[in-house]
Amino acid sequence: MKNLKVIKLDTESIEFENGITLSSNHESDCCESHYLSMSDLTIADFEGLEFDLSNDNFFKRIDGYGIELIPINGHSVKIPGYGYNNGYYSSHLDLTLSGKDFNRNYDISECQVIDG
Repeated sequence: MKNLKVIKLDTESIEFENGITLSSNHESDCCESHYLSMSDLTIADFEGLEFDLSNDNFFKRIDGYGIELIPINGHSVKIPGYGYNNGYYSSHLDLTLSGKDFNRNYDISECQVIDG
């Protein structure tokens, strides 16, 4: 789980070379949405970077913004979080690392810009 490179990404997840994916998760209901926005990231943003997912120091929470992925070497990569609800629903948001026989969740509810 150390010295892992990003090999693939899309608008909803980042995949590391060992098959572990990083994504956000929110149990949504009608009229709400909470997520990390990876749509502006490219694989070039991760070129030369390696991550240590063996402990919880691979990211930092940024209140009112999103998260910052912290590599072993090089520059960090910031991922904004967004949310919308009309006040009747939960704004809970998790950062999830998942793979074969592996799952870890981190509460990042405070790491988003919420409208509504």
